[in-house]
Amino acid sequence: MAATGSLLLSANNRLARVVDRLRELLANWKAGARDQPARESQILRHRKRSNYLLRACLYLYFALGSFIGTSLVLAVNTLSGNRLSLLPALFGIVGMCFLLGAVFYLGREVFAAVKSFDDEIKEEMR
Repeated sequence: MAATGSLLLSANNRLARVVDRLRELLANWKAGARDQPARESQILRHRKRSNYLLRACLYLYFALGSFIGTSLVLAVNTLSGNRLSLLPALFGIVGMCFLLGAVFYLGREVFAAVKSFDDEIKEEMR
């Protein structure tokens, strides 16, 4: 649960940075910056990144909820004399699947961030 919480904090911080950058790009775009097509391209790339991060955060929340559920089911299982022996394992597996999905989206966001940075460098060097 602690590791999932740390990943969630990191993903939320990354999402906040992307949103801040999007707001800056939109303000420049509305102000009629000379490089409108380049700004539009950057806005689209950052929107894509924000969607990846949103999905990752949702998966991390579901994973955290599953791990909390695992703890609760373990307690209930103990109190019931081990009548629910498979349920804690199922909750744990579901949590790990959500965690795996979140890592997939976090990885996609990192690749998108690097590509976006490379594209911005190319645009600036023209």
